[in-house]
Amino acid sequence: MSNAYDWESIAAERQAHRDGTIAALADLPDPISVPDFPDPANLPLNVYKTGRDQLTPQEIKLTETSPTLLLVRLANRSLSAVELTRTFLKRAAIAQKLTNCTTELLPTLALERAKYLDDYLAANNATVGPLHGLPISVKEHIGIKNHDLNAGFCGWVGNIANEDGAVLKPLYDAGCIFYVRTTQPQTLMHLETSSNIFGTTVNPFHRNLTSGGSSGGEGALIGMRGSCLGIGTDIGGSIRSPAGNNGLYGLRPTSNRLPMGGQAATMLGQEHIIPVVGPLSTHLSGLSLFMSTVIGAEPWLEDPALVPLPWREDSHFPINAVTGRMKKIKIGVMRWDGVVMPHPPVLRAIDEVVAALETTPAEFEVVEWEETEAARAWDIISALYFADGAAQERAAMAKTGEPALPLSEWILTQPNVPKPPGHTAEKLWQLTLQRDDFKKEFLAKWLKSGIDVLLCPVGPGVAPRLGTAKYWGYTSLWNLLDYPAAVFPVSQVGEKDTGEWEYAKGPGAGEKDVTNMKLWDPAYYRDAPISLQLVGRRFEDEKLLEALTVIQGKIGLPFVDATKG
Repeated sequence: MSNAYDWESIAAERQAHRDGTIAALADLPDPISVPDFPDPANLPLNVYKTGRDQLTPQEIKLTETSPTLLLVRLANRSLSAVELTRTFLKRAAIAQKLTNCTTELLPTLALERAKYLDDYLAANNATVGPLHGLPISVKEHIGIKNHDLNAGFCGWVGNIANEDGAVLKPLYDAGCIFYVRTTQPQTLMHLETSSNIFGTTVNPFHRNLTSGGSSGGEGALIGMRGSCLGIGTDIGGSIRSPAGNNGLYGLRPTSNRLPMGGQAATMLGQEHIIPVVGPLSTHLSGLSLFMSTVIGAEPWLEDPALVPLPWREDSHFPINAVTGRMKKIKIGVMRWDGVVMPHPPVLRAIDEVVAALETTPAEFEVVEWEETEAARAWDIISALYFADGAAQERAAMAKTGEPALPLSEWILTQPNVPKPPGHTAEKLWQLTLQRDDFKKEFLAKWLKSGIDVLLCPVGPGVAPRLGTAKYWGYTSLWNLLDYPAAVFPVSQVGEKDTGEWEYAKGPGAGEKDVTNMKLWDPAYYRDAPISLQLVGRRFEDEKLLEALTVIQGKIGLPFVDATKG
């Protein structure tokens, strides 16, 4: 357990431990060589290519192949689990040196597991399961047995997980390999990733921008292709923000479909805003692979809080046997939420996607969606986040005297967050009723519109400048509603975004809008990935991913791949 008032020493020890797990790669019987890089001040802003240039063509090919295709090669023994794991360990170590995204590598654990899986396949001529030999990265606050479990608080360093996180068991049983753990912010309640333990995780495509949060270590690692499939969590945008900022695919599932046990966090047990666990991946197919594997294990048989709903493979948009045409997908388009106008690249991405969809009217119907209740949604959810007046967050920081970081202080002091000791029971009931009324009204509007899915921004711009991610409305709205939401890459900031932003010459919609206007500078955000979000109704996760798969295939997303820029 951590010693009080010694947070700097705790942070130094954790960083030394992390660096030691990278150095251990060179001490393996078959050493893995990891290059050194210049001091961060001398690195280019875009370090994706910097890291990639240190790899062999075979290492590049393996780490940039989709998880589903890797599994085919693993199963037919044209690729060994040991080779694949060694390659991802190397690229993860490179990602750490360039973006500060990991808390530890797990080379001994991972390579022993990989050898076991290779031996099993050779002896039995069969895989252990659908994820046989696939390396998967894990956000730190999801426990791995016998490893530290601190959730970004210095005072929680030394807490050792006595079991694996509940979501890991079905993945492990399916044959995967856990090989690296990733960073998260202090409090787990930033849309960036910074803590007093590990410092700031940065964006691989622009180091002065954030990788997002709170699963920002996953975002940067997968963005650097140090992982092809990783596990994050989301209570306000913490999967979707990193996915969007790093040009990845990410899914916030409907709550109570995936198990949440074995995690470290404050406010465990609260049910007014339910957190979720979910996947981030380099490829869209990775999201369905993750969901179908975990849900296919019927986790509700161990966790009664989960809904006993199997993963449904039947098409929601079938081909008509007579006409040969697919059932048309009706897509609503929310260009902005009425509170903060997104920066020009996001608006451009929406325009480009809509224009492409409208070229195939037999398959897609596009309708506009005007959002008028986003400010009310934030008032409700921000009041519900810290029902105890943030007492548990303050206590966790006070344990070692570590300072509250600026974004921690910002979220903990939002106007609707109560003062200690927090909400009365009666006030909490009232807020819960407000939440439920909001859900009913929104559902009625959705049903009246007749849409299947809703296209919208992931945030008020591309990856924010470090320290500025203070608008959650484009992601937290869906947490309040508990709607599944998938993020996908569209393009990259470049020459198309250099013109004047006419909207910014006006008065704006309010203080938050004006603040966001002032952050826009086309030169500053150059190379940042541009992503969007597709949303579905509760428990229509499968329909959502199918719709996104059809859309991506029909219009050829992404239009620009940030890794090729």
